[in-house]
Amino acid sequence: MQARYVAAMDALHRLCMFVAGVCLVVITIIIPWGVFTRYVLNYGSSWPEPLAVLLMIWFSFTAAALCYRERLHISVQIVPMVLQGLPRLLVGWAVELAMAGMNLFMLVWGVRLVHTTWFQVIADFPVVSVGLSYLPVPIGGAITLLFVVERLWTGRLYEEPAADQLAPVGLD
Repeated sequence: MQARYVAAMDALHRLCMFVAGVCLVVITIIIPWGVFTRYVLNYGSSWPEPLAVLLMIWFSFTAAALCYRERLHISVQIVPMVLQGLPRLLVGWAVELAMAGMNLFMLVWGVRLVHTTWFQVIADFPVVSVGLSYLPVPIGGAITLLFVVERLWTGRLYEEPAADQLAPVGLD
């Protein structure tokens, strides 16, 4: 059962990576288009900037979930690294339960926010709901919550990131 859950989280991880990657590529394409139309064609397109903002929101929440699962998020490791045994395990569980609480908050209140704003429209995109711009909050909270459950279930509380995930540091 645990192996199937981890495999499902691997698939969810890849989906998050795909969504974040697509958002980043599209942002990279549309921002220069907006600059080109403004300064070369002397006609500023109104849609690239608000679309880039929407995509950045989606990118941020999916990439945050990725970073959490890959242990690349900002964290202070000095306290758990000096502890051993049960105290270290208790600190690990406390940290993960706090993460679970925060992501549960994002999920519940994010759903309420999406529900409240769903029938409002974005001025630059009249066919797009404002709720769609807030949708990454509960989705990101749910995904990260699933990753927290995985970490607690597998017991991998304080593992170092894999060497191939870390950027090399040059001392030149």
